Amino acid sequence: MRLRFGTFMAPFHPPEHNPTLSLEADLDLLEHLDTLGFDEAWIGEHHSAGSEIIASPEIFIAAAAARTQRIKLGTGVVSLPYHNPLWTAERIVLLDHLTRGRIMLGVGPGALPTDAAMLGLEPSQMRPLLEEYMEIVMQLLTTDEPVNYSSERLTLSDARLHLRPYSDPLFDVAVAAVASPSGAKLAGRYGAGVLSLGATVAIGMDVLAHHWTIQEEVAAQHGQVADREKWRLVGLMHLAETEEEARRDVEYGITQWFRYFQNVAAFPQMAVEGGDIDEMVSFVNGGLGVIGTPDQAIAQIEELLEQSNGGFGAYLTLSHNWANNQATKKSYELFARHVMPRFQGSVSSLIGAADRAQQSRPELAEKQLVAVDEAAQRYEAEKAHA
Repeated sequence: MRLRFGTFMAPFHPPEHNPTLSLEADLDLLEHLDTLGFDEAWIGEHHSAGSEIIASPEIFIAAAAARTQRIKLGTGVVSLPYHNPLWTAERIVLLDHLTRGRIMLGVGPGALPTDAAMLGLEPSQMRPLLEEYMEIVMQLLTTDEPVNYSSERLTLSDARLHLRPYSDPLFDVAVAAVASPSGAKLAGRYGAGVLSLGATVAIGMDVLAHHWTIQEEVAAQHGQVADREKWRLVGLMHLAETEEEARRDVEYGITQWFRYFQNVAAFPQMAVEGGDIDEMVSFVNGGLGVIGTPDQAIAQIEELLEQSNGGFGAYLTLSHNWANNQATKKSYELFARHVMPRFQGSVSSLIGAADRAQQSRPELAEKQLVAVDEAAQRYEAEKAHA
């Protein structure tokens, strides 16, 4: 199975940085990933807490689509409880047409309680609303049947899509999952994919195989098929030529990222530990991810493949801004040059050809020398008879 690669861009920026320039850097990074041959990029939706500054993944994707050629672009995720599901479906179908099928729809309950609080939503309401609205979105996307729905928060009367999707039969749909089984259950019900956020944190590693079992069971109950190609794992990487260089690179911004999850974002599933840079780097390299070399990245992905108990379709690096823009771009380039080919079969034939040539070199080199010597002898003989 050819593994796909991409990025999950929340994004994370220091609140004191110029937000206009930060957003421009995000777009520039997506252009870079497109050039490097990455398959996917997922863009987040957040409205508070200062660091994750993209409020509308759909608008950002429209801008990114105009600057890229091949990479697929997904909402990572639309927080469905915040939105009218009819308009959510309408926007994603419009993007499907504008991108000529490069769009992907990722949905979730919403990660930041500070976002939900501004809408008067309690954390306990988020997952039930996600399930209700997901049913509406999928009915709109996959049928022509009108939707009628009424609750305290929303009324739909004979609702239909204005445009049908460009993608045939439909673009990729994925549901976010961290610790609870709700994401895996929804994915199974609709035959969607799973975005395993925080797949490498302790709680995520423990439930990886369990989530897949849940998805398979629920899919079978609803006449769907759980497809490992649609399973995407999100992890943490920063690569350099040496582990020492990688460590120096992340001194730029890793402290802010850790402090965000330790002190600001009320997102306990992403609990991280570390009081100084040495402890933070050790915590990441203790299983959370890789701050180091491409060889370490390869080993991490191989471990995840084993942990998943059967494989997955894509590995997404979390776009974290630990390093400056130049070092970040180099990290992705090293990943594309050295890590991706190991899981995509693009270098196995070349390595095989090099190995065979090396093994046959002594014999063939000797034959070459003999052939040259014979040619020289023939020339001398020809001269003697001229």
